[in-house]
This record gives sequence, structure tokens and C-alpha cells, in this order.
Amino acid sequence: MSEIDWLSHLLRMIAVTGQLEVRCAYGAPWRVAWPRSATHEIPYHVVLRGRAILEDPETKTTRELVGGDIVLLPHGSAHVLHDGSGIAPGPTHNRMGSAGWLLSANDGPGERLDMLCGRFSIGPPHDRLMRGYLPTNLVVRAMDGDEGAGSASNQLASLVGLMRMESANDKLGGAAMLNALSSALFTVVLRAASEVDQAPEGLLALAGHPRLAPAISAMFADPARIWTLADLAGLCGMSRATFMRRFQDTLGRSAADLLTDIRMSLAANALRKPEAGTEVVAETVGYQSVSAFRRVFTERMGMTPGQWRRLAREAG
Repeated sequence: MSEIDWLSHLLRMIAVTGQLEVRCAYGAPWRVAWPRSATHEIPYHVVLRGRAILEDPETKTTRELVGGDIVLLPHGSAHVLHDGSGIAPGPTHNRMGSAGWLLSANDGPGERLDMLCGRFSIGPPHDRLMRGYLPTNLVVRAMDGDEGAGSASNQLASLVGLMRMESANDKLGGAAMLNALSSALFTVVLRAASEVDQAPEGLLALAGHPRLAPAISAMFADPARIWTLADLAGLCGMSRATFMRRFQDTLGRSAADLLTDIRMSLAANALRKPEAGTEVVAETVGYQSVSAFRRVFTERMGMTPGQWRRLAREAG
């Protein structure tokens, strides 16, 4: 199995929608502050041209972004983007396009920036899965190169090119097109991040680990199976002790933790269906004991299966 398999299973399990909100056309000096996002939202920024400095007060980190860079903030941290000059910026001029996104511009005389900003929305309870297993900041680069047309980096370049064209003019169906492209952006960014030599921490580092990838693919593909550590270690060609240590070091959590979170996310989906009783759902995700399933679900989700079912129905 490959990392693409686990990503397909993950994105069938969770519902991700994307929305472009702002196109920034600035000349230095400029500065934009973004507040902390809602728990179910992941902000993103695509630098089309120019340069931007990303400051994350939560992690106390600073990173330079250049044309072709795409940054996701899976933890929804409050953050600041600026030109790096330290000069106080002048006012911006904002205009709402017919496609539903804002064009924000200024009269700065310095280096030009062209940037798309939006957010991904992930329905509960899957937002906690994303925040728990993705890094605080995730940066990938979209560029045409020698990796081949099928490489995620080249696919990102094509996708970003379409987003640039659609956001440059108010064509019929532009809002729907940009939101569809934004949703696809989430998938291709995760794919690209798992392909780099030094994958970021969390789920992407695990999927990009050639020895551990078979275990994550197996758990996503068949979560109801009674997986033992010996089973998973065998798929990876390791002893139990080596597998446990490498898995924990790479993901920051145990294989049992990941498997449980996958099962509870699938259970939450199943509980939305009126015809699915708790006993059936428990068995579907690998629990022979309904009481054990209720206990684990309550621990992970902060509410009982019955409470979640009622909440999901009211919201739906």
C-alpha cells in the first residue's frame, strides 16, 4: 500500500470544503493580522508572486514565504503576514468581487505581493483529528520542475495556476470553481507534504516513512480488524519493540491511539444515520463490547454516542 491509499481513506472519512476569501495585491510596506480560527477551520495562504514573512505568535516562529509557497495552519493559530521591512503600512482598499471574495490592495511603492487567502472547513468531530495529527504550520511549494507531470509539486503548480486565473476576473461560475479548487488544494498539499524528503511531524511524517507507511495504510483500510502490535510490526518488517519505538517517535502517539481515533471518527459518521443502532456501529468499527465502545467514544469525543447522535441530527 502507498501513502495515497491512506489519504484517500482519510478524505472519504472526513468532509473538507474550501473557500477563497481574499486576494491580496500589495506593495511594500504591508501587514495583515489574522485572528485565531474557529475549531473547525484551517486557514491557508498561497503566495502567487513576491515574498511574505509569516509570524506565528503561538509557536514563536517566523518563516519566509516566496512565490509558489502554500501554507496551511491546521491548528488555526492567530498569525501575522507582512513584508519584513518593519515600516508601518498605509491603508488598504477593499473591493468585493461578484464571485464572493475580497480584493484587498494598497498603494505601497515597494516590492509587489500577489497572494490568495482562504480557509478549509472540516466538520466535527473530524476537526480534532486534523488538529491532533497535522503540524501547526504546513508549508509546501508549487513549482514546475523535473519531477515529472505526476509529481504533487507539479500538480500544485497547475492547480494554483487555475486559482490565479479564476480569481483574476469575475467569470460565470467563478465562486463555485474557486471553492472547488480550494477543496482540491487541501488534498494535493497533503500529498505533496508526504512526498518530500523531510516530511513534517505527525501523520505526514508517518506516511512518508518508508518502513512505517504499511501500518498506517492497513489501519485506514481495515480499521475494524483486531490489529495487534505483532500484526502491524510484521507488515513493517520490524520487531514489536522497534515498531512501537519508531511509531511513537515519528507520530508522537502510539499505533493504538491512531487506530482508536480512526475508529471513533468512522463511528461518528455512522451514528448520523437513523437506522444505525449503537450496537451495530460498535461492531462495525471493531468493538465486540458495546459498553467498551461507549466508554472509548465518550473519552475521545467528550460526549456519549447518544448525545453525539442527537447533536448531529439537530445540526443536520
